[in-house]
Amino acid sequence: MEVSLINRPGDKKSTMEKGPKDNIEALFERISDYIETRVELFKLKATHRTTDIVSELASKLILFAIFFTVTIILNVGIALWLGHILGATYYGFFVVAAFYLVAGLIVFAGRNIWIREPVSKTIIKKLFK
Repeated sequence: MEVSLINRPGDKKSTMEKGPKDNIEALFERISDYIETRVELFKLKATHRTTDIVSELASKLILFAIFFTVTIILNVGIALWLGHILGATYYGFFVVAAFYLVAGLIVFAGRNIWIREPVSKTIIKKLFK
């Protein structure tokens, strides 16, 4: 007679022969496997969200750098042109600086509505996507 040391899931005799201690050990092993799987799933989801946020941030930073460079060059050109019209180069730079001071004060007054809330909502949407 041949004795099998492998317990097959469909084998009722081998399941019945197991004692309570063996069943508890098997249960703890399955729970341990389940927890490990959940941890791995959490890591994968966190990695996906992180890479999504970082890649979007990187692309926006690159676009911002290009836009910033174009804006600086354009502002220097406008300041030189206004300086030529007003008779002194530095007058043009004063006019451009005054324009940005007024624009900055307006943005500062509406910073919560125009900047803080949209940025917060975007970050929350990305994190809980």
